[in-house]
Amino acid sequence: MQTTILDKQLSFLREIDRLKTVVRQSPLLDKSRKENSAEHSWHLAMYALLLNEYACGPVNTNRVVQMLLLHDIVEIDVGDFPIHSDSSGSFQAEEESKAAERLFGLLPQQQGNEFLALWREFERAETEDAKFAKALDRFQPLLVNVFTHGGTWTENDVSLEQVFSRYGPVIQRGAPQLWAVCEQWVTQHFSEQALRVSGMPKDSTG
Repeated sequence: MQTTILDKQLSFLREIDRLKTVVRQSPLLDKSRKENSAEHSWHLAMYALLLNEYACGPVNTNRVVQMLLLHDIVEIDVGDFPIHSDSSGSFQAEEESKAAERLFGLLPQQQGNEFLALWREFERAETEDAKFAKALDRFQPLLVNVFTHGGTWTENDVSLEQVFSRYGPVIQRGAPQLWAVCEQWVTQHFSEQALRVSGMPKDSTG
Protein backbone atom coordinates (compact mmCIF):
# COMPACT_ATOMS: atom_id res chain seq x y z
CA MET A 1 0.00 0.00 0.00
CA GLN A 2 1.44 3.38 -1.00
CA THR A 3 2.37 5.76 1.82
CA THR A 4 0.59 9.07 1.32
CA ILE A 5 1.63 12.58 2.35
CA LEU A 6 -0.97 12.46 5.12
CA ASP A 7 0.40 9.12 6.37
CA LYS A 8 3.86 10.66 6.73
CA GLN A 9 2.54 13.78 8.44
CA LEU A 10 0.52 11.74 10.92
CA SER A 11 3.51 9.47 11.56
CA PHE A 12 5.58 12.54 12.45
CA LEU A 13 2.83 13.91 14.71
CA ARG A 14 2.62 10.58 16.54
CA GLU A 15 6.38 10.47 16.94
CA ILE A 16 6.66 13.96 18.42
CA ASP A 17 4.12 13.05 21.09
CA ARG A 18 7.19 11.53 22.77
CA LEU A 19 8.50 15.04 23.46
CA LYS A 20 5.96 15.19 26.29
CA THR A 21 7.94 12.45 28.05
CA VAL A 22 11.29 14.30 27.97
CA VAL A 23 11.68 15.80 31.44
CA ARG A 24 13.81 18.92 31.71
CA GLN A 25 15.73 20.12 34.75
CA SER A 26 13.74 23.34 35.15
CA PRO A 27 10.75 23.16 37.52
CA LEU A 28 7.33 24.62 36.96
CA LEU A 29 6.96 27.99 38.67
CA ASP A 30 4.80 26.41 41.38
CA LYS A 31 7.63 23.88 41.94
CA SER A 32 5.19 20.96 41.85
CA ARG A 33 7.27 19.06 39.28
CA LYS A 34 9.78 19.45 36.47
CA GLU A 35 8.58 20.75 33.11
CA ASN A 36 8.78 18.63 30.00
CA SER A 37 10.23 19.68 26.67
CA ALA A 38 6.87 19.98 24.94
CA GLU A 39 5.70 22.43 27.62
CA HIS A 40 8.95 24.35 27.29
CA SER A 41 8.50 24.67 23.51
CA TRP A 42 4.90 25.86 23.85
CA HIS A 43 5.90 28.40 26.50
CA LEU A 44 8.68 29.77 24.30
CA ALA A 45 6.25 30.22 21.42
CA MET A 46 4.14 32.38 23.74
CA TYR A 47 7.24 34.35 24.75
CA ALA A 48 7.89 35.07 21.08
CA LEU A 49 4.34 36.30 20.53
CA LEU A 50 4.42 38.58 23.56
CA LEU A 51 8.02 39.84 23.65
CA ASN A 52 8.90 40.35 19.96
CA GLU A 53 9.31 44.11 20.50
CA TYR A 54 12.45 43.36 22.54
CA ALA A 55 14.29 41.60 19.72
CA CYS A 56 17.62 43.08 18.73
CA GLY A 57 16.21 43.99 15.30
CA PRO A 58 13.14 43.47 13.12
CA VAL A 59 11.98 39.86 13.27
CA ASN A 60 9.33 37.72 11.61
CA THR A 61 7.44 36.53 14.67
CA ASN A 62 5.80 33.69 12.78
CA ARG A 63 9.19 32.27 11.82
CA VAL A 64 10.49 32.71 15.37
CA VAL A 65 7.47 30.79 16.71
CA GLN A 66 8.07 28.02 14.16
CA MET A 67 11.72 27.71 15.21
CA LEU A 68 10.80 27.52 18.87
CA LEU A 69 8.17 24.86 18.29
CA LEU A 70 10.72 22.80 16.34
CA HIS A 71 13.98 23.49 18.20
CA ASP A 72 13.76 20.82 20.90
CA ILE A 73 12.09 18.03 18.92
CA VAL A 74 15.56 16.44 18.69
CA GLU A 75 15.38 15.78 22.43
CA ILE A 76 13.10 12.86 21.62
CA ASP A 77 16.29 11.03 20.61
CA VAL A 78 19.01 12.74 22.65
CA GLY A 79 17.36 14.13 25.77
CA ASP A 80 18.00 17.49 27.43
CA PHE A 81 21.45 19.04 27.97
CA PRO A 82 21.20 21.35 31.02
CA ILE A 83 23.68 24.06 32.07
CA HIS A 84 25.55 21.68 34.37
CA SER A 85 25.85 18.89 31.80
CA ASP A 86 29.30 17.37 31.32
CA SER A 87 28.76 16.70 27.61
CA SER A 88 30.87 18.55 25.06
CA GLY A 89 29.29 21.03 22.68
CA SER A 90 30.55 19.14 19.62
CA PHE A 91 29.11 15.84 20.85
CA GLN A 92 25.75 17.45 21.58
CA ALA A 93 25.66 19.15 18.16
CA GLU A 94 26.49 15.91 16.34
CA GLU A 95 23.86 13.89 18.18
CA GLU A 96 21.19 16.54 17.73
CA SER A 97 21.93 16.84 14.01
CA LYS A 98 21.43 13.09 13.57
CA ALA A 99 18.17 13.29 15.49
CA ALA A 100 16.94 16.21 13.39
CA GLU A 101 17.62 14.34 10.16
CA ARG A 102 15.77 11.25 11.41
CA LEU A 103 12.76 13.05 12.83
CA PHE A 104 12.17 15.57 10.06
CA GLY A 105 12.89 12.78 7.60
CA LEU A 106 9.60 11.21 8.68
CA LEU A 107 7.76 14.03 6.90
CA PRO A 108 7.10 14.44 3.17
CA GLN A 109 10.38 15.53 1.61
CA GLN A 110 9.60 19.19 0.96
CA GLN A 111 8.04 19.76 4.36
CA GLY A 112 10.80 17.84 6.10
CA ASN A 113 13.48 19.86 4.33
CA GLU A 114 11.77 23.12 5.31
CA PHE A 115 11.59 22.11 8.96
CA LEU A 116 15.19 20.89 8.96
CA ALA A 117 16.32 24.18 7.45
CA LEU A 118 14.47 26.13 10.15
CA TRP A 119 16.01 23.94 12.85
CA ARG A 120 19.49 24.47 11.42
CA GLU A 121 18.90 28.23 11.15
CA PHE A 122 18.00 28.27 14.84
CA GLU A 123 21.11 26.31 15.75
CA ARG A 124 23.42 28.62 13.76
CA ALA A 125 21.76 31.72 15.28
CA GLU A 126 23.00 34.03 12.51
CA THR A 127 19.74 35.61 11.32
CA GLU A 128 17.77 38.14 13.37
CA ASP A 129 14.94 35.63 13.75
CA ALA A 130 17.24 32.91 15.02
CA LYS A 131 19.16 35.21 17.36
CA PHE A 132 15.92 36.26 19.00
CA ALA A 133 14.66 32.67 19.20
CA LYS A 134 17.94 31.60 20.85
CA ALA A 135 17.71 34.49 23.29
CA LEU A 136 14.23 33.41 24.37
CA ASP A 137 15.43 29.81 24.75
CA ARG A 138 17.91 31.08 27.36
CA PHE A 139 15.59 33.70 28.87
CA GLN A 140 12.76 31.35 29.83
CA PRO A 141 14.78 28.92 32.00
CA LEU A 142 16.67 31.84 33.56
CA LEU A 143 13.35 33.40 34.57
CA VAL A 144 12.14 30.07 35.94
CA ASN A 145 15.26 29.56 38.03
CA VAL A 146 15.14 33.08 39.44
CA PHE A 147 11.46 32.88 40.35
CA THR A 148 11.80 29.44 41.96
CA HIS A 149 14.59 30.75 44.23
CA GLY A 150 17.37 29.04 42.34
CA GLY A 151 15.64 25.97 40.93
CA THR A 152 18.13 23.79 39.11
CA TRP A 153 20.97 26.25 39.80
CA THR A 154 20.72 25.59 43.53
CA GLU A 155 20.26 21.84 43.05
CA ASN A 156 23.47 21.61 41.02
CA ASP A 157 25.62 24.32 42.66
CA VAL A 158 25.65 26.49 39.53
CA SER A 159 27.69 29.65 40.09
CA LEU A 160 27.06 33.27 39.16
CA GLU A 161 29.88 33.04 36.64
CA GLN A 162 28.33 29.97 35.00
CA VAL A 163 24.98 31.72 34.69
CA PHE A 164 26.49 34.83 33.13
CA SER A 165 28.59 32.72 30.75
CA ARG A 166 25.75 30.41 29.70
CA TYR A 167 22.96 32.94 29.35
CA GLY A 168 24.53 36.37 28.96
CA PRO A 169 26.05 36.37 25.45
CA VAL A 170 23.06 34.67 23.84
CA ILE A 171 20.37 36.84 25.44
CA GLN A 172 22.43 40.03 25.01
CA ARG A 173 22.91 39.27 21.32
CA GLY A 174 19.26 38.56 20.57
CA ALA A 175 17.36 40.67 23.10
CA PRO A 176 19.60 43.18 24.91
CA GLN A 177 16.74 44.79 26.83
CA LEU A 178 15.78 41.43 28.26
CA TRP A 179 19.38 40.78 29.28
CA ALA A 180 19.45 44.09 31.19
CA VAL A 181 16.54 42.79 33.27
CA CYS A 182 18.22 39.39 33.65
CA GLU A 183 21.43 40.93 34.98
CA GLN A 184 19.48 42.59 37.77
CA TRP A 185 17.59 39.40 38.61
CA VAL A 186 20.68 37.19 38.61
CA THR A 187 22.83 39.59 40.62
CA GLN A 188 20.10 39.97 43.22
CA HIS A 189 19.50 36.22 43.38
CA PHE A 190 23.12 35.33 44.03
CA SER A 191 23.55 38.20 46.50
CA GLU A 192 20.58 36.95 48.50
CA GLN A 193 21.85 33.38 48.23
CA ALA A 194 25.22 34.44 49.64
CA LEU A 195 23.48 36.14 52.55
CA ARG A 196 21.41 33.03 53.27
CA VAL A 197 24.53 30.86 53.26
CA SER A 198 26.35 33.24 55.61
CA GLY A 199 23.34 33.41 57.92
CA MET A 200 23.18 37.21 57.75
CA PRO A 201 19.84 39.00 57.55
CA LYS A 202 18.95 40.32 54.08
CA ASP A 203 19.14 43.97 55.13
CA SER A 204 22.26 43.66 57.25
CA THR A 205 24.93 46.31 56.76
CA GLY A 206 27.68 44.61 58.46
